[in-house]
Amino acid sequence: MEPKKVWESYSAKQLKECEVYNKDYRDFLDNAKTERECVDVIVNMVEKSGYVELSEKIKANKGLKKGDKVYAVNMNKSIVLFNIGSTKLAEGMNILGAHIDSPRMDVKANPLYEDSSIAYLDTHYYGGVKKYQWVTIPLALHGVVVKKDGTTVELAVGEDEDDPVFFVSDLLIHLAQEQMEKKAAKVIEGEALDIIVGNKPLVVKAKKGEEEKKEKDPVKAMVLKILGDDYGIEEEDFLSAELEVVPAGKVREAGFDRSMILAYGHDDRVCAFASLFAFLQCKDVERTACCILVDKEEIGSVGATGMTSLFFENVIADLVNLEGKYSDLTVRKCLANSCMLSSDVNAGFDPSYASVFEKKNSSFLGAGMVFCKFTGARGKSGSNDANAEYIAYLRKTLDDANVIYQISELGKVDAGGGGTIAYIMAKYGMNVIDAGVAVLNMHAPFEAVSKSDTYETMRGYMAFLNAKGM
Repeated sequence: MEPKKVWESYSAKQLKECEVYNKDYRDFLDNAKTERECVDVIVNMVEKSGYVELSEKIKANKGLKKGDKVYAVNMNKSIVLFNIGSTKLAEGMNILGAHIDSPRMDVKANPLYEDSSIAYLDTHYYGGVKKYQWVTIPLALHGVVVKKDGTTVELAVGEDEDDPVFFVSDLLIHLAQEQMEKKAAKVIEGEALDIIVGNKPLVVKAKKGEEEKKEKDPVKAMVLKILGDDYGIEEEDFLSAELEVVPAGKVREAGFDRSMILAYGHDDRVCAFASLFAFLQCKDVERTACCILVDKEEIGSVGATGMTSLFFENVIADLVNLEGKYSDLTVRKCLANSCMLSSDVNAGFDPSYASVFEKKNSSFLGAGMVFCKFTGARGKSGSNDANAEYIAYLRKTLDDANVIYQISELGKVDAGGGGTIAYIMAKYGMNVIDAGVAVLNMHAPFEAVSKSDTYETMRGYMAFLNAKGM
């Protein structure tokens, strides 16, 4: 089957709506380069739409009713939202679930050092990256430093035009004969991804009659002075910091026709924003609508803020309790009877690297929302494999809403593979399938998507949330 072309199907009105939606998405990306920033932006958005914290709802002890809008935040890195429907929770929910973390470099706990009059911050890369892609590009520093007294200092350095940026150096081509013979995985080693943060020494002029004091590491000392003067940060404060190194600069439209978006973090903020936007459009749902936006997917969904934690299950228990007549069985029925789209990206077919794709089972830019029946690797290892009945239900749901979609696998059978949060949610017995946007350059500092696909995926999510269930 030939994939349909989204651009050719749009009316003038839809083309305009597509551009407006993608402008909102670009603004979101510019203001949300880390999971903490994502949660901050999202909370501001949902509270303007009338959502209240679940903890406040519990304190009020007024129960749960149709039309209630609640959210819960987990450690400032994950968030879950609910629009309560007319049916009981035990009958299940329609769930959209995406992740808001992206590949990057994290600053280590003891990072600052000087070598040959250059000051560095030592880093540890996060998620699956091609390390050589992160050298010689402008980098920004985002995150928080929490001092011993509990004071939190927020940093975002490298985004404004007047900000300095940082970078990882690379070997000049004139001396790179040995380096060029290495395998790509070894061209740049993980321990070589240290960012350069200074070169100017601190000069302390001696007072009259006093002996001049010389710093052991004067460039490092200058960096510490700037951190102290501008942010109130001492070297030991790095011990309780979460600082992420990400590509600097704003999102850009790509192509002469401006049909694409080139940006950091499409995986998976393109699906997270589409999920959130679609969710906020829901006005009067029959089945409770849920949107989960979580951390740590890029490293296996582990930890207290990842999908494998009990945070989501505990929140469902709170909702069931608010609904009245709490029981563990009701919680389990709610989860088992739910339907979910694991909102995550797929590898877009790239003609430059066609050998790793099986073309007739690939996703294409400009061909709409992508369903991936299973992920995993090779023999479907580690995957969630959606059943035929659920896919048929989704086909009808999207066809009835005139949403253009495609069904894809992640490359050739033996080429590699990957995973999402789908298999984690499937353990509850709910129907789950991956559904999202086709991406070029996935996991690179700058990834590319088609504007038509981002908008069409959002439309698909809307149709799903408003469906009555299987």
